[in-house]
Amino acid sequence: MLELLDYPFMQRALQAALLIGVAAPAVGIYLVQRRQALMGDGIGHVALTGVALGFLLSTSPVWTAVVVSAAGAVLMELLRSSGRARGDIALAMLFYGGMAGGVMIINLAPGGSTANLTSYLWGSVTTVSPEDITAITVLSAFVLLVGLGLRRQLFAVCQDEEFARVTGLPVRALNLLLAVTAAATVTVAMRVVGLLLVSALMVIPVVAAQQATRGFAATLGLSIAIGVAVSLAGTTTSYYADVPPGATIVLYALGVFLLVSVLALPLARRRARAAEAPEPAPAPAGARP
Repeated sequence: MLELLDYPFMQRALQAALLIGVAAPAVGIYLVQRRQALMGDGIGHVALTGVALGFLLSTSPVWTAVVVSAAGAVLMELLRSSGRARGDIALAMLFYGGMAGGVMIINLAPGGSTANLTSYLWGSVTTVSPEDITAITVLSAFVLLVGLGLRRQLFAVCQDEEFARVTGLPVRALNLLLAVTAAATVTVAMRVVGLLLVSALMVIPVVAAQQATRGFAATLGLSIAIGVAVSLAGTTTSYYADVPPGATIVLYALGVFLLVSVLALPLARRRARAAEAPEPAPAPAGARP
């Protein structure tokens, strides 16, 4: 069972999966809270342009993807907050422009073809290089520093922007920082999960955790645990069964969501009955407690 640890490429793949499993839900919880669950998809399409640009410039596609996807995420946030374009329109522009730009640039690269993008679109455990691990580690540290270190401020902004602004929080700066962090998360996950499926790992563990927990801290902790479990399980399964890692991880995450939903159903019913139960009448004056 542990023979896969004898291979350096699997050691790197499992290390990347562990970091991805922690980082993705740590940012995804804020996107779910502010109803931007598809933002990861839009950023993933923009990151495709960054990957292609890396091939064109003969440099690391990971770092060019970070720069381009961060710029796209910031642009979308600025359009959303300024009111010049609705959020869904800005997201659509990210989808289509990112995909078209990626395909165009990769065909302009020397010896480039869309086949070179396959491992970035769907993930590949065999192509995670030592340089990728370095980049993933650095970006994951940044994501966790923001997602966990500023959790109170980000929670307040995602819950109610107007109230957060009244309390003196720098709402614009926090929104932009969250957009950049989401872009970094997409770039972290693209080598194992793939750009087209990364949003699922940011959202599904969070939604699954919400079925069984009450409170932000408990949801965050359980979603990270689910993210780590499905990422490691999916990567291991992809090695033994020779199946795509990204699809396997997402299917495991969906399976966990369904399982938690079924197990949490009785708890939800009890909570609903407790909420509907009438409050006890107050004791008459002078009665003994």
